[in-house]
Amino acid sequence: MKTKTKKKNKVNVVTLGCSKNVFDSEVLMAQLKANQFEVEHESQEDDAEIVIINTCGFIDNAKQESIDTIMRFADAKAEGLVDKVYVTGCLSERYREDLEKEIPEVDAYFGTRELPRLLKTLKADYKHELVGERLLTTPNHYAYFKIAEGCDRPCSFCAIPLMRGKHSSTPIEDLVKSTTSLAANGVKELILIAQDLTYYGLDLYKKRALSDLLKRLSDVEGISWIRLHYAFPAGFPMDVLDVMNERENICKYLDMPLQHGSTKILQAMRRGITREKTEELVQAIRQKVPDIALRTTLIAGYPGETEADFLEMYDWVERSKFDRLGIFTYSHEENTHAFNFKDSVPKKIKQKRADAIMELQSGISYELNQIKIGKQYKVLFDRTEGDYFIGRTEFDSPEVDNEVLVKKTDGYIRLGDFTTIEITDADHYDLHGKIVE
Repeated sequence: MKTKTKKKNKVNVVTLGCSKNVFDSEVLMAQLKANQFEVEHESQEDDAEIVIINTCGFIDNAKQESIDTIMRFADAKAEGLVDKVYVTGCLSERYREDLEKEIPEVDAYFGTRELPRLLKTLKADYKHELVGERLLTTPNHYAYFKIAEGCDRPCSFCAIPLMRGKHSSTPIEDLVKSTTSLAANGVKELILIAQDLTYYGLDLYKKRALSDLLKRLSDVEGISWIRLHYAFPAGFPMDVLDVMNERENICKYLDMPLQHGSTKILQAMRRGITREKTEELVQAIRQKVPDIALRTTLIAGYPGETEADFLEMYDWVERSKFDRLGIFTYSHEENTHAFNFKDSVPKKIKQKRADAIMELQSGISYELNQIKIGKQYKVLFDRTEGDYFIGRTEFDSPEVDNEVLVKKTDGYIRLGDFTTIEITDADHYDLHGKIVE
């Protein structure tokens, strides 16, 4: 058996999946640090006594990555490299009994809302005074900001309600307090996340209150950008766009997963909207905020999707010219409504359709980026890579959207600062620029 010096009371937190999991890991890490644990995020050293894996259970690929990661640390435990392995997050919430049988080497499994129980297992106290406090894993100048948990939508393909429960909004006052704390620690950009931002407030205030929340958050001194992720199209609250126009620090950016461009498939998905209504909504949003950047996500190969349905989606994407677009191949998820139907589209056809959409979008992105050459933008710089400083405009979210590259020889840029950049060249997904003196 291998042995290695392990640091007592050192915890390595490993995060898989989406930005909601990143947020949850950051909250967990703040609680651990307050309990005098030494905490690292995704440490490469393998010298921690305890490993906590925050898993994803959304689609097949994400589930497999989570299982592979659990197995890696179960093996490390068997080799004496770590003492304790704990698993939390969506996969653990959804498949706990199966995981306990299949991977018994894990010391304990926890669901998505069991942070106090996890802490108790580690002989740590849940610090109520730390509500809203986090140990950021992102660069210090931006933070993912979860405003609600769970989802009440009936989408046929989605297992999120099974893993995250019903929608539960965090009160405005708590979110303002958290934002004030983040701003005091140097955060300049808030990326608002939830399973459905537009449902915010219905449970607490009996009305859609996202616009009220945005006004309060935009008043917090030090917050320069507020970005909206994961809006739902059906029942979209148009007053949010009024606030976007009124407040300079609310980015003209909206991530709104639309899922498909065929009314037949949208109805089968139980999305509560048709393609025609979707087109009207997109048009109305663009009329109200003419320079808004719209990001969307689609699914290829939903059960019953014919070639005609796919071509309808393809033509719709071609017409809509979304600024940003991603597409998943359909994943047949147990206990969802769609699981009652045959997964009828072959895997190769799903991938072929997804690839065709991305090739189309690549051309659209290239065209839209060419228009930006010669224009000046306020850019927030995140990191350096090779010979370049790398940043983003207000129209781009971290990791998924365009990046602005400026040569280090052009001048010095401090990371986490805003700098005015003139775009000098552009390709499909990157903008190149120079500092404006």
